Amino acid sequence: MLIGLKDQYEVKSNRESGLGRYDVMLIPKNVHNLGIIMEFKKVGQFEEIDLESAVVSALKQIQEKPYAQELIDRGVSRILYLGLAFKGKQVLIRSKFNA
Repeated sequence: MLIGLKDQYEVKSNRESGLGRYDVMLIPKNVHNLGIIMEFKKVGQFEEIDLESAVVSALKQIQEKPYAQELIDRGVSRILYLGLAFKGKQVLIRSKFNA
């Protein structure tokens, strides 16, 4: 899926930004386009945490460890935060738009 975006985006993964390492970042080649930060959380079968808690944790992590700093430094002001949580075949995605 991400390979098809290579003409419009630079795709980076597991790189340092802010105070930690984001999972995936899509950096637009045109700074007026949307930048995207994705944080993934896997919930094990025997863990007490649910998908909702995991996805909220992912979004909180993006904000608390200012992963968006690299995008901001490049002049990108429209940023989409995506938290994705997985448990087996179940997936939950939440987003926050930071303009």
